Amino acid sequence: MSATRHRAVGGGVNHVLDYLRRMQAENPSFFYAIQGDNDHTGGSIFWVDATSRMNYAYFGDTVVFDTTYRTNRYRVPFASFSGLNHHGQTVLFGCALILNDSEASFAWLFQTWLHAMSDRRPISITTDPDRLIQMAVTQVLPETRLRFNRWSIFKETQEKLAHIYQSQPTFEIEFKKCVNETETINEFESSWVSLLERYFVMDNEWLQSMYNARQEWVPAYMRDTFFGDFSITERNIGLNSFFEGFVNASTTIQMLIKQYEKAVASWHEKELKSDYDSTNTSPVLKTPSPMEKQAANLYTRRIFMKFQEELVETLANPATKIDDSGTVATYRVAKFGEEHKAHTVNFTSFEMKANCSCQMFEHSGIICRHILAVFRVKNVLTLPSQYVLKRWTRNAKIGDMQDEHATELPNNSRESLTDRYNTLRQEAIKYVEEGAKSIHVYNVAMDALQEALKKVSSAKNQSPISAEDGALSNGRNQELHAAGDIETVACQSADEKEKKIRELTTELESINRRCEVYRANLLAVLRDMEEQKLKLSVKVQNARLNLRE
Repeated sequence: MSATRHRAVGGGVNHVLDYLRRMQAENPSFFYAIQGDNDHTGGSIFWVDATSRMNYAYFGDTVVFDTTYRTNRYRVPFASFSGLNHHGQTVLFGCALILNDSEASFAWLFQTWLHAMSDRRPISITTDPDRLIQMAVTQVLPETRLRFNRWSIFKETQEKLAHIYQSQPTFEIEFKKCVNETETINEFESSWVSLLERYFVMDNEWLQSMYNARQEWVPAYMRDTFFGDFSITERNIGLNSFFEGFVNASTTIQMLIKQYEKAVASWHEKELKSDYDSTNTSPVLKTPSPMEKQAANLYTRRIFMKFQEELVETLANPATKIDDSGTVATYRVAKFGEEHKAHTVNFTSFEMKANCSCQMFEHSGIICRHILAVFRVKNVLTLPSQYVLKRWTRNAKIGDMQDEHATELPNNSRESLTDRYNTLRQEAIKYVEEGAKSIHVYNVAMDALQEALKKVSSAKNQSPISAEDGALSNGRNQELHAAGDIETVACQSADEKEKKIRELTTELESINRRCEVYRANLLAVLRDMEEQKLKLSVKVQNARLNLRE
């Protein structure tokens, strides 16, 4: 960071620290940390609020680390961790001020962020192409798949090859087509060689360096990993989408916190609106398929629209069996008139499993039109459970905080006051959402809440409290200042029973919801069968009348 920029930032660091201390005092689940011991101006600062930590528990399978504001064009070296919620909207996982550009500083930041997230590692992470960030990710998140943002690479390529872009206007179009539209590794390799030969840039150093790093940014190499992308070009944009329109080149560090809070409030409002729309309005169905009805009841609105698009496309993508070993059948699926772009689907009837050469499900978590076309041929009327990722459903935040991809939380993840607060807060939110659905349910919920308060008060009076409980722990690392880690005492038998009751109640509610879904699906199938029987009966009667005549 330049000396001028360091002086500009340094004056506002205390303003940020005052805010962080105040937020942590108000909410023990708010976490912040400072790199270094005493000198706040030389080390980086990280913070994350309770909502972001909770959202990460549900949607932390894929992460974007945005350092756009770290460039000298901006006055504040601001960075953020974000992801995608169940509506496909950007959701925040933490923020940082990067006051020291070094591998050690980035490594500290990733370690601190991981610590705040109970050491749950994401499946994938997308960053700007940066050697220091790459080294830090490799060190701290060795099992996480790293991807460089294509938008940044395209932008830098335009700058590096400005003379080619000006003299050969078609180069940019063909370059992006080579990257974005090739589906297999072999197809990309062939297209890349052809591109370089056609424009006589075989020896260009920049293009060679990008080719050497192709496994970190070319989609053809990434299709087997979950990134939450609905299409190849959908997230081919800058990474700073969460704070876009709130933080810009004129934002000072004194203004940062206010703009940060505005961005958080704005995205929260968008999520609430999408939640309401998904729950209280019904999408227009385009087919008589029971599977479409099932998906409309399971998915959030935006995800359903994507699924519906894939389902409708099966009408133009017939599946043809090309091999059958007895246990696994292989199908060729191609759009009418585009047989050269055929995909291969392997289907196992016994396990109701299918995999497609396009790998859309692995990459986005949405089942592709090719597998759905095979399902039509095999009369699979409803979506098998393994093809419905909970993270894309209306109930993404209900029940277990672990998603389909996540590794298990450490055994001690619920032992601190921070985690107890987080867990109770999330359960309370779910309780309010369920309890407000009708007057009858509301009355039952209020009665149960009053009874629960009596039990909590009784347990609190009976349980001895450790002198350490309620005091902030300094932690093992002197570089971590604050942030909500508090020593706990052993749970008494009454607490253990209450916890078990809560767990069983949650599990029962989850089972009841699943039963409702299965019942709805079964009823839909039965209705369709009755309709078919009625149509068949009419045809039989007409045939008999014709015979008599």
